[in-house]
Amino acid sequence: MRQRSLFQDPPPPASFDSQRVEAVPRAGGTAGVGSEAFVPLTALCPETEGSHLKGIARLAAGAVEIDERNEVEYRDLPCRTVIAACDSQRVPFDYTLNPYRGCEFGCVYCYARYTHEYMELEHWLDFERKVFVKTGAREVLLNDLRRRDLAGKWLAIGTATDPYQPAERRYGITRAVLEVLAGRRSLQLSVTTKSDLVARDADLLERISEHNEVHVNVTVTTPHHTLSRRIEPRAPRPDKRLAAVRQLADRGITVGVFVMPVLPRINDRLEDLDTLIGAAREAGASYLAAQVLFLRNCSRKRFFPFIEERFPDLVPFYRRLYAANHTEALTNYSRGILAEIQRLKERHGLVGFRTGTARPAFEPDQLALELG
Repeated sequence: MRQRSLFQDPPPPASFDSQRVEAVPRAGGTAGVGSEAFVPLTALCPETEGSHLKGIARLAAGAVEIDERNEVEYRDLPCRTVIAACDSQRVPFDYTLNPYRGCEFGCVYCYARYTHEYMELEHWLDFERKVFVKTGAREVLLNDLRRRDLAGKWLAIGTATDPYQPAERRYGITRAVLEVLAGRRSLQLSVTTKSDLVARDADLLERISEHNEVHVNVTVTTPHHTLSRRIEPRAPRPDKRLAAVRQLADRGITVGVFVMPVLPRINDRLEDLDTLIGAAREAGASYLAAQVLFLRNCSRKRFFPFIEERFPDLVPFYRRLYAANHTEALTNYSRGILAEIQRLKERHGLVGFRTGTARPAFEPDQLALELG
């Protein structure tokens, strides 16, 4: 029997169904994603010079444009610090660092769009069409490290925006940050991305890991390129991300895969999850973590129009599942699908999260994190 290639479009087998979630037909078709009509940046959010702007909104309004490519505008964002303390009890890290604000990948489910609302940029397109670059991050980080003792602390890079989005190829802010951290000791460092560009910095990550605990989280939501292109329009292909996992693992860097988010009736086929988890293990991943879609109000502005256009049969289902932040139907669905994923993880030997730490293993959540 001819075996289906890992990255070709899948057949339509039945998805996982929680007994307490009403069954609805799965959306059909796998046509490529259509591009959104381009909206001029000035129409999205006209420049405001009013004195009412404060804090980050005032900095954003005065940020100097440094480039514009592929319908994305880049601005230089001044910053006094690049490290933000995180005191949430729901995540294990102590500090966060994000080299960029905004993200070009345009993932339809992205929960971090709220970060642009702090800058009074409230149209959902602002987040992916106006990217703010912390060009002074290296010098600011050096100053931060003079004032803060991070020994034994966990610093998470990429909690709100992807540190290896396309802007990184031009500006290299993430690499500059890692070069600074390469001179530190006794840190716990994590990097989260859905880009294969992270493999470019394998040399630095390897050097950092000599005196610090380092792990890299590579997000892969589906093994199928066509589906990935629909829900993550500008992100690298799934096979490229898994290839990056292999490259990092081959250098001895602890790396894992994040299946986040699991989109009900879209990327939750058990056959596909089994394929993805097996591919992650084959690529050398040391762990795998999954989380079901969480929708903030800012995310709904983008996600529901996408569902209405691309998966119209699923609209009633999603309206019920996400009628509130926490519905019984969503709780039941999450409990069921995560149990199935746990079973698949055990089957493939990916039951841990990370090694070499006294902290307990955890399943990360999509949270409103600080923006360091």
